[in-house]
Amino acid sequence: MRELASRLGLRTDPTIFFVSALCTALFVLALVLAPEPIGDAFATGRAWIVSHLGWFFILGVNVWLGFLIWAAMSRHGHIRLGPRDSRPEYTNLSWFTMLFAGGIGTVLMFWGVAEPISHFSDPPLPGVEPFTEQAAQDAISIATYHLALHTWTIFALPGLAFAYFINRYDLPVRVSSVFYPLLKERIHGPWGKAIDIASILGTLFGVAVSLGLGSSQIAAGLSALFGWDAGVPLQVGILTALTAVAVASIVAGLDKGVKLLSNLNIGMAVALMVFVLVTGSTLFLLRGMVETFGLYLSNLPRLAFWNDMLADTNPANGDWGWQGSWTVFYWAWTVTWSPFIGLFVARISRGRTIREFVFGVLLAPSLFTLVWFSIFGWQAMEIDGIGTAARAALGAQAGSLSAAVADSVPLAMFAFFESFPFADIVQGVAVLVVAIFFATSSDSASLVVDMLCTGSPEPGPTRQRVFWGVSEGLVAAMLLILAGDLGLTALQQVITVVGLPIFLLVFAMIPSLIKGFRTEDIDHVSIGKRPGLGEL
Repeated sequence: MRELASRLGLRTDPTIFFVSALCTALFVLALVLAPEPIGDAFATGRAWIVSHLGWFFILGVNVWLGFLIWAAMSRHGHIRLGPRDSRPEYTNLSWFTMLFAGGIGTVLMFWGVAEPISHFSDPPLPGVEPFTEQAAQDAISIATYHLALHTWTIFALPGLAFAYFINRYDLPVRVSSVFYPLLKERIHGPWGKAIDIASILGTLFGVAVSLGLGSSQIAAGLSALFGWDAGVPLQVGILTALTAVAVASIVAGLDKGVKLLSNLNIGMAVALMVFVLVTGSTLFLLRGMVETFGLYLSNLPRLAFWNDMLADTNPANGDWGWQGSWTVFYWAWTVTWSPFIGLFVARISRGRTIREFVFGVLLAPSLFTLVWFSIFGWQAMEIDGIGTAARAALGAQAGSLSAAVADSVPLAMFAFFESFPFADIVQGVAVLVVAIFFATSSDSASLVVDMLCTGSPEPGPTRQRVFWGVSEGLVAAMLLILAGDLGLTALQQVITVVGLPIFLLVFAMIPSLIKGFRTEDIDHVSIGKRPGLGEL
């Protein structure tokens, strides 16, 4: 394989690269040859995981959050993620925009209106009537629970592990390096390669689901603007076009490509948010922003451990389907691309302390998420009508937005903007923002997958990076074709199954980090000489 890699002009670990590429190709081929059996297998696997291990996903993320807070607040928080004299490579602003755009920018654009409206019109908590004030408060609480601290916990734990072992000990830029205290030199053998291959495949599938959601949303936006059919052909066409944009950014590299797109996109997203705040119900939204923080903090303990345990645990009855379709799906989906986000965050966080890293990664994007839902979520529910009196005043217009979301989740953001001035222009800007978020996630993932193969922070040959960018687009396209009219449901089935082994892998990072911390010569004020690898 080394000879083949040399002939192709690649600079990579041939086993990791070729086995990952072969597994990806075999999966795409299987989707082409036998889409129905593959779909049935994923549906069966998802049903079993949701029924038997949904509680494990929910508990696990809470354990991770507790560990991160302990690590930051303990004496280990002084440890710098790199040599003692290292300092951050990027400014705080650039660091945050790269975190956000590479993380869940696409997700917020997709769910910013759709999730609050979904919970508002169909409350998941028992005893709550749809479209009431209580339903609105619960909808915002649940949406922020899903996409604030807990989502960023799933990114921050592997990010901390990668930053600690890779930046501080100069180990290869691979997921297997995190397990050096447990595996020692075996990270360079079959065990380490298996971990890296699994991480690459998980990243590809996780990003593919994101790209599938993004392309369906862009297609819905183009349908709203031009009346085009937002079916699979248009979505695949969008994937093709935007994969080409992502590949161009990949070729430009991290500083020129990803950083430029990230800064541009976060600026456009903020401008869109400010537009809604200014042209919408400004006073109502400002009050809602303050209330959202209180709702989030007061409801977080209950929601974080809520398992809906009294519901029927048989998914065939549909009674336990909410947790599987929302919380478990979110955690499984997020964890599949946590190696990609984690390595990406570690790469841009060299020189920061553990305390700075944890609180920066957890709090800054979470605060932005709370503001985002405060504006888009509350405005969407007000448009739909909150409470009996408001809905009576709206007359026939009451419930129009929730009906549009029920008909097409990807259309939610664009149906929302129909209530604003300059609707066509704003919808066009929203399409552009989603498209750039799409490209940013794809090029970030491609650069990171390439790092996993080379084991180096330096970018590999252009053809190597382009291969992974094209592969992500191809897997996403095949998942869309497999999904057909089922759309989001099929994507949820695939990612829940793929997410389980990655979830277990991330869990194992905690004992590895603890063992690493214990070898540090550190007191409450200063940090001694870095331990040698042999001491780990």
